[in-house]
Amino acid sequence: MKKFFLIIIVCSFFATKGFGQQQPVSENPNAPEISFEKIVQDFGTIPLNAPVEYEFTFTNTGKEPLIILACHAGCTCTVPACPREPIPPGEKGSIKVKYTTTHIPGAFNRPFTIVSNAKNPSVTLTLRGEIVRADEMAAN
Repeated sequence: MKKFFLIIIVCSFFATKGFGQQQPVSENPNAPEISFEKIVQDFGTIPLNAPVEYEFTFTNTGKEPLIILACHAGCTCTVPACPREPIPPGEKGSIKVKYTTTHIPGAFNRPFTIVSNAKNPSVTLTLRGEIVRADEMAAN
């Protein structure tokens, strides 16, 4: 009798494991694709307390509308603004980003992430440069 119950338990365990497996997701060949002209913007040397802005341009190279779901920055000094409307296939769009240089002088590297419905759903864009005091910039 113990063997019977043991066999039932083992069989039910393997039966439930088979049902819990996820089926592989097939990739949509028509899915949108986001292609950036540039993923890193190097500002070079910029003065302390001077806000800088940049516009990252991209194209939807897929066959369906591209929808930007989120723009995530790691700090409050980097503020991206993403388009809210879908980008049709073949059309261009842009992500505007502002960076405030109110931190201590030195090199900076500020990545931020764009999340979309594209085949490449997460893209990291980066702002970099070096912050110097105004009197140091005047001396150069």
